[in-house]
Amino acid sequence: DIEWYLNIQILVVFQSKIPGIGFLKIHAPWNILCREAEFMKLKMPTKKVLHPSVYCPFVEWILTVSFSSPLHPKVDANRPQSVKSLSHPFSREKQHLYSVFYKYQPIGLIRKYFGEKIGLYFAWLGVYTQMLIPAAIVGVIVFLYGCATVDDNIPSMEICDPRNNITMCPLCDRACSYWKLMTACGTARASHLFDNPATVFFSIFMALWAVLFMEHWKRRQMRLNYIWDLTGFGEEEEGEKVKLTCTDRLPAYLTTVVTMCFMIAVTFAIVFGVILYRISIKAALHISNYPAARSNIRATVKTTAAIINLIIIIILDEIYAAIARWLTTLEVPKTDKSFEERLIFKTFILKFVNAFTPIVYLAFFRGRLVGRPGNYLYVVGSYRMEECAHAGCLMELCIQLCITMLGKQLIQNNLFEIGIPKLKKLLRRRKSEMDTKQEEELNKTLQRHEKDHFLGPFVGLSPEYMEMIIQFGMVTLFVASFPLAPLFALLNNIIEIRLDAKKFVMELRRPIAAKAKDIGIWYNLLRGLSKVAVIVNAFVISFTSDFIPRLVYQYMYSPDGTMHGFINHTLSYFNVSDFQPGTEPLQPMHLGYHVEICRYKDYREPPWSSTPYELSKEFWAILAARLAFVIVFQNVVMLMSDFVDWLIPDIPKDISLQIHKEKILMVELFMKEEQGKRLAARDNHNQDNFTSPSSADQSPPQPRSRPVSHANCY
Repeated sequence: DIEWYLNIQILVVFQSKIPGIGFLKIHAPWNILCREAEFMKLKMPTKKVLHPSVYCPFVEWILTVSFSSPLHPKVDANRPQSVKSLSHPFSREKQHLYSVFYKYQPIGLIRKYFGEKIGLYFAWLGVYTQMLIPAAIVGVIVFLYGCATVDDNIPSMEICDPRNNITMCPLCDRACSYWKLMTACGTARASHLFDNPATVFFSIFMALWAVLFMEHWKRRQMRLNYIWDLTGFGEEEEGEKVKLTCTDRLPAYLTTVVTMCFMIAVTFAIVFGVILYRISIKAALHISNYPAARSNIRATVKTTAAIINLIIIIILDEIYAAIARWLTTLEVPKTDKSFEERLIFKTFILKFVNAFTPIVYLAFFRGRLVGRPGNYLYVVGSYRMEECAHAGCLMELCIQLCITMLGKQLIQNNLFEIGIPKLKKLLRRRKSEMDTKQEEELNKTLQRHEKDHFLGPFVGLSPEYMEMIIQFGMVTLFVASFPLAPLFALLNNIIEIRLDAKKFVMELRRPIAAKAKDIGIWYNLLRGLSKVAVIVNAFVISFTSDFIPRLVYQYMYSPDGTMHGFINHTLSYFNVSDFQPGTEPLQPMHLGYHVEICRYKDYREPPWSSTPYELSKEFWAILAARLAFVIVFQNVVMLMSDFVDWLIPDIPKDISLQIHKEKILMVELFMKEEQGKRLAARDNHNQDNFTSPSSADQSPPQPRSRPVSHANCY
């Protein structure tokens, strides 16, 4: 029997039962094999010589099916354990990859089966998941600290205290009426779970965690390079056959810049559309006559808007991936590595903007471009910009981040990876019009190359890396607002490793093995995100949370050095007679009494001062404290990160010593080889002198040369 395989080096391998031939590897394209088929005298089971006219089309069909992907090994389930086939390590690998999730990955077997490039991906994913364990534990502790101290939080107690009787200004024009601050009690208590002093410590911890993760991976990567004999490996690529000048590439570059700017503008427009949705739905729910619709308006608007953002992000991710590939193809990069790096960079920019634009808006822009009662900021006619809740926008930021992160992981990462292959199999079954038993019988008769033909094509590692890079951004960039992000990332990655393993082994055609000594541009993106995370968390703590205003009040304005009176300090006064015409509430007696003065969250002068509604000195003091905190936090954390980076060597000590010993042995071997060559040359020279003709004896005596000292040569 003749079976066709393609091994890792993309060599055509013929396994024959003809005695004396065994494995025959031919470094030649298939058309040369066709011309030599008759000469090779390969026989089919019919014992007839296969003529090239019959043989070549069959070989051509097989190679068109599986030339781009080597075949998966054939594993016989009924084979005795004492008999080990060539594919024994691979069958063992299938068991270990996805059936026993609590064990370490067989990285060595993955490298042997898929090559170094895919082996490094699974190794990196394992290191990342392992490093998420301490981050998840600390995040849970921070969250539990917030739960334990919520009843002792003085600002929350003041908001929930009905004796304060604070009347707040309307949240929208006309449709909204005055409301009691006490109704925001639940939001204030929930905000304390994520906005407490422990979040500052957690932000510093996560910044140092990111540095430790990068250093740990560098050391792990260096160890794998040494074990896999990649320390001296250098990627060599051939350049393009057709040389293109800058003038030739200019239209493609301009197209790339314009298209990416347009796509980013589309993302901004969609986020603005969701903002208008929140504003209009909130007003509509306030006007509604249904009590159920008016019971919890803010939570309804937050949740539905976050789900809409999630759906848009998932849809745009697929569109942006196709656009990035098209733009990269237009540029005609010189090498495959250049093509891959440009594609990754474009895809990352578009997907990063798509995923984080709604989160950035909630963190840094919502509630700051509002105005004040009587002088609000309007967009698109009569749409008043939305405000944050009294406890701040941190709770809304947490909801958006939670829904986006969990939704992307559950739907885009896991459900798609499981559901799409199952759906394709289901459609294939319906088209074939065969029942399960008939399919099983057919599968038994199919050859390995025929079975692999029904598997999905391997599209590269970029989608797998991109999922994890976006997740890494959500874990590090806004971790101050969502301490449970590392925990959810850890749970997702435990499943992700096994799903990827099953997909690579069972659902996709076996990819061509490729060598690589690192993860490439992904490391630079991770390092850039870890640096940006320090700045982003500094601004989140300073401007999004109430951490700085609480500190300023406690140490500058509190009469007794406690937080008592903080809520009243953050609220300004407004005279309802100063409403612009047409903006006053339609139901001013909604609370049962006439309102003359209402309160709103801001630091402004009261209406009875000489400069009514102007920014107060407290506002400028808090702004200065916020900016000072950003500068101090950023520089201190960056300095600590650089110190940790300098303290931990990139190469493990045992690997460094072993490499040093090997270099010494190589130098000694080279010296011995050179010394042996010199001795052999001198012996040959002396032998030539002894065997010289007699005429040489009559020649005048030559001065004796000085012996060469080999010790001085090195």
